[in-house]
Amino acid sequence: MTEPTEKKRKPQIPRTPMPEQDPKVRARNFNEVPFGYNPELAKLEASRCLQCKKPACVSGCPVSIDIPGFIWLILKEDFRGAARKLKEMNSLPAVCGRVCPQEDQCEKVCILGKKGEPVAIGRLERFAADLERASGEFVMPPMAPPTGKKVAVVGSGPAGLTLAGDLVKKGHKVTVFEALHKAGGVLVYGIPEFRLPKDIVQAEVDYLEKLGVEIRTNMVIGQIYTVDELLANGYDAVFLGTGAGLPTFMNIPGENLNGVYSANEYLTRSNLMKAYLFPKYDTPIARGKKVAVLGGGNVAMDSARTALRLGADDVYIVYRRSKKELPARVEEVHHAEEEGIQFHFLTLPVEILGNDDGWVCGMKCQRMELGEPDESGRRRPIPVPGSEFVLEVDMVVVAIGTGANPLIPSTTADLKTNKWGYIVADPETGATSKKGVYAGGDIVTGSATVILAMGAGRKAADAIHKYLMG
Repeated sequence: MTEPTEKKRKPQIPRTPMPEQDPKVRARNFNEVPFGYNPELAKLEASRCLQCKKPACVSGCPVSIDIPGFIWLILKEDFRGAARKLKEMNSLPAVCGRVCPQEDQCEKVCILGKKGEPVAIGRLERFAADLERASGEFVMPPMAPPTGKKVAVVGSGPAGLTLAGDLVKKGHKVTVFEALHKAGGVLVYGIPEFRLPKDIVQAEVDYLEKLGVEIRTNMVIGQIYTVDELLANGYDAVFLGTGAGLPTFMNIPGENLNGVYSANEYLTRSNLMKAYLFPKYDTPIARGKKVAVLGGGNVAMDSARTALRLGADDVYIVYRRSKKELPARVEEVHHAEEEGIQFHFLTLPVEILGNDDGWVCGMKCQRMELGEPDESGRRRPIPVPGSEFVLEVDMVVVAIGTGANPLIPSTTADLKTNKWGYIVADPETGATSKKGVYAGGDIVTGSATVILAMGAGRKAADAIHKYLMG
């Protein structure tokens, strides 16, 4: 059957909304916010795709998914075929369908978006992946014959998992070493259950294990084994995907008070350690009634919405620039506003105040105004003299970014890092200064998106394959 062309198919229907929980209900539970498409809604949205002969959406995707191809299969009701088409280039489609910033990548360049709303590519990706998972059907993809080569992957985040999936299909034996007790990296410790359920991540990990990837948890590489020891013990190549998990603080007075968390600790306790189910799980967490979250990215939104679900009456996002400069996804900001998160824009925390018992009781802030753009391209915030005020809070979560995990560089000779501590690696191959060692994801770029980390894993997999096969 001939596929439709741009001339034959014109956009006549609006973008299909995705059903989701009522804001007042979901603000007090950790269940996933959107319910996802059913087959009828998915087909309706798929019918909007123009099936462009030169699809810009594919070039906008860091892993080059055949987007028109999988959408066409959804339209023809070949839903499992759509999932298989996705997995040709993406080992984690259910994850990407939920957390990738499609609005800044594939959907951004969709031709429909020039005069209206782009095709909901992420929602359709989620639909196809979820339907396949629900069916329980597993189809083994084409596998190359064993090469006899072994690859160690340090870190089980999106970069490491993507690389592992690609290399095992190329015939190599792959072992993933994860420092924590559960595989998934930032997908399980950083992103809350209401945005990315843990069973979704686990299903993707299970898929890789079915392909032959070995996952070893509770393995802190740099302590249990060094990179040099991995190379000496039979691994032919090593990939470093340890992420950027070093907490960053503002270095203002009062940050050592009880009730001040880094977003890293706060989200890890809640997400991975299931502190929100204490005492059923043994990891307690402070539950503030008036919580301030410092920052404006996705991690800040995740922290604020988590605090609300943990019982806070008032949750504030404190951000030194305006709403226009918020780096968080538009969808996440929208969901936060719907749930009652209060935004203090053009506000800079200058001191955290404590009571006689050493617990947070307030936060001194200063109003800001925007000046000329800085090196980030955003207008620089400038303090307004005499504008100080005190915000009454009993807990503060600092979500202003992260730094490079120093463990691997500090224990690996000949591994070059930059002035911020990130590993220096070729952006096209992931090759580091050390022979046989590659790196990708946040440990190279700093904090970025899941899909960009996956793209780095894919490039490194191709490079490692070429290196191993000579």
